[in-house]
Amino acid sequence: MKNAFLALLCSLGLLTASAADKKIVMVAGTPSHGPGDHEFNAGVLLLEQCLKGVKGVTTKVHLNGWPEDPNAFEGADAILLYMDGGGGHPILKGDRLQKMGELMKKGVGLGCAHYAVEIPKDRGGEQFKEWIGGFYQDGFSTNPHWDADIIKLPDHAITRGVKPFKARDEWYFNINFRDGMKGVAPILVAKPDDEARQGKTSWPKGPHPHIVAASGRDEVLMWAVERPDGGRGFGFTGGHKHSNWGNDDYRKLVLNALLWIAKADVPSSGVTSTVTADDLKKNLDPKTRK
Repeated sequence: MKNAFLALLCSLGLLTASAADKKIVMVAGTPSHGPGDHEFNAGVLLLEQCLKGVKGVTTKVHLNGWPEDPNAFEGADAILLYMDGGGGHPILKGDRLQKMGELMKKGVGLGCAHYAVEIPKDRGGEQFKEWIGGFYQDGFSTNPHWDADIIKLPDHAITRGVKPFKARDEWYFNINFRDGMKGVAPILVAKPDDEARQGKTSWPKGPHPHIVAASGRDEVLMWAVERPDGGRGFGFTGGHKHSNWGNDDYRKLVLNALLWIAKADVPSSGVTSTVTADDLKKNLDPKTRK
């Protein structure tokens, strides 16, 4: 009887620990671009795989677009949006922007990766400034493909265990941030070369005078905020090329950021994970080459 009682207590303890886990909900957009680019579904599944062994964290993934379940974000401590954005951003449909705002007021964390950081200035721009600190503004920001050389990293929970690295991606810059960068902590900073400034690989293609005029300036490619409502947010402009998730430091940054916005403990050496070449080939969307 005593043993049975102890077993019951242990069981209840496990249930309590499980209930206290931080829940991260990740939403992947519908297939976009050519093979190996904008692999939203494969990307979130890879991040979920990397978070499986993290103590105190549970994940829920929604694939191929915005979840139809109205309770999809119930109990979420943090949300990641990894999808196409701009004027067709899924968050702009129906009352989703309003519903997301209600979650933000409760202190839920929000992370936006790559195209998901782009939203119209007059439809969601101010909300994104409030929730994640800034947004990609069409005609103001730019999106060339270039080699970002991350020489130095700041002291932040998101950068724990991350070493300087170099990666070619469609790194957005000239982001529309809060006035004076108020409350915005730059996480990734790099200096675009002249070719990136000229916008030869950007869309729409450059040169754009205001981008060229800032030649030689460092640009913020990832940032983080702590909101007055108690919530946290981040924007990550990488994520175009799926192969970059194979870079340990690139991947660790986003994994750390997900824990941070969920207010989970970020290990002193960051989230440790292993991704193989075979892992990168899993769950890719069936696409025809563009």
